[in-house]
Amino acid sequence: MMVPLASVVFSPRARLFAHFLRLGTQQAGPLQLHTGACCAAKNYYEVLVLGGGSGGITMASRMKRKVGAENVAIIEPSERHFYQPIWTLVGAGAKQLSLSGRPTASVIPSGVEWIKATVVELNPDKNCVYMDNNKEISYKYLIIALGIQLDYEKIKGLPEGFAHPKIGSNYSVKTVEKTWKALQDFKEGNAVFTFPNTPVKCAGAPQKIMYLAEAYFRKTGKRSKANIIFNSSLGVIFGVKKYADALQEIIQERNITVNFKQNLIEVRADKQEAVFENLDKPGETQVISYEMLHVTPPMSSPDVLKRSPVADAAGWVDVDKDTLQHKKYPNVFGIGDCTNLPTSKTAAAVAAQSGILDRTISQIMKNQTPKKKYDGYTSCPLVTGYNRVILAEFDYRAQPMETFPFDQSKERLSMFFMKADLMPFLYWNVMLRGYWGGPAFLRKLFHLGMS
Repeated sequence: MMVPLASVVFSPRARLFAHFLRLGTQQAGPLQLHTGACCAAKNYYEVLVLGGGSGGITMASRMKRKVGAENVAIIEPSERHFYQPIWTLVGAGAKQLSLSGRPTASVIPSGVEWIKATVVELNPDKNCVYMDNNKEISYKYLIIALGIQLDYEKIKGLPEGFAHPKIGSNYSVKTVEKTWKALQDFKEGNAVFTFPNTPVKCAGAPQKIMYLAEAYFRKTGKRSKANIIFNSSLGVIFGVKKYADALQEIIQERNITVNFKQNLIEVRADKQEAVFENLDKPGETQVISYEMLHVTPPMSSPDVLKRSPVADAAGWVDVDKDTLQHKKYPNVFGIGDCTNLPTSKTAAAVAAQSGILDRTISQIMKNQTPKKKYDGYTSCPLVTGYNRVILAEFDYRAQPMETFPFDQSKERLSMFFMKADLMPFLYWNVMLRGYWGGPAFLRKLFHLGMS
């Protein structure tokens, strides 16, 4: 039987977590979800979900309660589902990679069909999609949650360069443990961290691993031999001034070199060299020798969307920023990293979007005009050490939208444990079951801990 939500949220473990949001300690293990079917039983569904990541599973859970499990299907080829935000800590040796993933079958809502295939074409004019198994599925309502595509190959020398030592990337399950190996093997020289000239998911992650590396070097007595360099394609350290100011202080205190408008274009892994282009002076390049290199890859919308009628000129699903309904096709909706919503692409954003999208679809199903509006809420727990986090929360306007009654631009132990232990617990047990619709849930949990 499925554990009732109330027993999860108000269990002794959840109460302890809420309490330790303030005290800054406590850990908990995950609970298992139900197993779903893994083969298509029919060729039409009332609600069809493309993608079995955080947005897809969350919305499938919500739609199951709305139209019944037998009327919902998810198309997803992957055998395993990963909680990717924890990979920052995996790359720093603070968490095990094995703890970040579970079988996809275990997170599919019970009764919902899992169609294990890859979508190769969308035809919204005919309300159908085509898959790589030569089958066609039709729908009444379509939810697109295909995530973001990693384009390592757009950097000359990658991904083959990952076969060499001293280089890693926290963005892929195949390379995140290489980051930790590179950290451990570091002896003396440049530790280089990059940020690409494209949209990315979790825009804080490229610098989180830099702060963790600096802390690791201090802990292991190597800091004096390490020249830490953050080469970013951006022109600022963070897009929200309040948190950017706090990060600049940390950068100065820890003697970290930050170079803006520098885009990684080539990795010569055999020579341990990284080549950067100056975006202010196209064609001008600089070669940096590294003892350690962390690569944040260029990213883009999945190829299947780029060539689809649902995409905007840049390839992202073209949705209304308030309702998440497609601008041209009223029975098509988007959520998460694959959309053109002008906010940071994070799991927290997906949680907030899921509550809005739930309301939007409910009203569309009743032939009503959607009224609930998404404000762009997103969150980025900026890990600044092995026991400190700055919890950045903000909206479309890049204005802080803080959940807790204290200054979240300060490094806090409690926020670190929220990132490391509470958030994974809530992800597996609450969000994927369709019960976490944004920051209000955490606020209630916080007050529960004070009661």
